[in-house]
Amino acid sequence: MTIDAIAAASAARVEKSYSTDTPTARPVPARAATAAEQAGQAEKTREPSRDQLDKAVSELNQSPQIKTQGLEFSIDEDSQRTVVKVIDQETKEVLRQIPTKEALEIAKSFESARGNLISQSA
Repeated sequence: MTIDAIAAASAARVEKSYSTDTPTARPVPARAATAAEQAGQAEKTREPSRDQLDKAVSELNQSPQIKTQGLEFSIDEDSQRTVVKVIDQETKEVLRQIPTKEALEIAKSFESARGNLISQSA
């Protein structure tokens, strides 16, 4: 088969018309969520209290797996964000922190300047 024959066959395939007699799929309307489902979704999106967070972080830090990995979890007081530290077991030096101290400071400065970033007038 030559290149010309391949090109001709490809062109014939593209020009071929297809029948539209087949029924098209119609979108199925979404069903409304039941009251129980809505309550469950609301419960999932509800933020935990500070006491619940402190308790979860404490339990996590007491876990033997977390201790042997050199991980430490905490909540940043200013931003209320979860902080994970990787600590050297021998020297107790912080090897890495997520988010970094700098990122927490930037977030803190954005929070304090929140109203000044965008000024809107009616």
